[in-house]
Amino acid sequence: MSAFRIGFFTRLLDDAPPLERYRNALDQIAHAEALGFDTAWVAQHHFSADEGGLPSPFVLLAQAAARTSRIRLATGIVTLPLEAPLRVAEDAAVLWLLAGGRLELGIGSGGTASSFAPFGHDAADRSGIYAAHKAVLLRALRGETLTTDGGALYPPAPELAETLWEATFSAGGAERIGREGHGLLLSRTQPRREYTGRGSAPDQVAIVDAHAQALPDGVPPRVMASRSVLVVDDEDTAARWRAHGIARSLPALAAQGVTVPSGTPDTELAAFLDLHVGTPEQVLTTLAADPVLPRATDLVLQPHPVDPPHAVVLRSLELLARDVAPALGWRPAVSQLPERTTA
Repeated sequence: MSAFRIGFFTRLLDDAPPLERYRNALDQIAHAEALGFDTAWVAQHHFSADEGGLPSPFVLLAQAAARTSRIRLATGIVTLPLEAPLRVAEDAAVLWLLAGGRLELGIGSGGTASSFAPFGHDAADRSGIYAAHKAVLLRALRGETLTTDGGALYPPAPELAETLWEATFSAGGAERIGREGHGLLLSRTQPRREYTGRGSAPDQVAIVDAHAQALPDGVPPRVMASRSVLVVDDEDTAARWRAHGIARSLPALAAQGVTVPSGTPDTELAAFLDLHVGTPEQVLTTLAADPVLPRATDLVLQPHPVDPPHAVVLRSLELLARDVAPALGWRPAVSQLPERTTA
């Protein structure tokens, strides 16, 4: 048995209409299951086709559950301040039951300030709203009485509370998550203030430490490390997609006020952006240098921000399962690895 699980994460950002995005994501999840992946994750985003293509994660995951039988399905994340927490509990409980207990619920406070006003909230209040909504969600998931006549969450799904994940960018947030015994969701990259020429994974070590130190006695750590990974067959293809991912990432850097020195080579810039794009050998080298991965119970790989066409994502999943993940120590529970093919 592997020391860690391998997962696939999609933000549904294909250059395609919504229906094609959703069908592609479902095909990718089914392909990941056939390859032996342990988990499949989706994120929730509102109002922007360019940031994320899925406002209703439970709906898509219900279809994914119907098309799969083994892979665990997860949200990374549900933006809890923008949701009615009891409805989140009810939807998650029904999906958990229909999926045969394969759902894992990940929640967070959300990162897009402009999404709060349409839901009637001020983004400045997100922390307080999140804490209040989480308290209600946990009461429901734990089966506590919710109504004056003894009503509680139906169908019951107490396991969802026991496997809850929370996202944070900070050591303080990780300490709180650890104190409550919840799993820690790490982003694919950390916010930046200046150009350093190196990736941000070392900055997450302190976050993992804070979470581990705060866990109650007897509660094992659960750490999900999300990473931007695209594996291709040859170096020319890798260089092309690496440049594409960099170009798609530069606007976000500019928005954070980060200036990249002119003439910076793509390999250095990709490292700074935490982009693992390359042949199996190249990606294995960069992932093996990640100081967080030895602490992670879950390594979850996403093609964002490269977001290549569907066929390229499918091929990347194959190369990950066949060449990269096993070299990192992962072993699939079930595998139907394809023969070597040319992309």
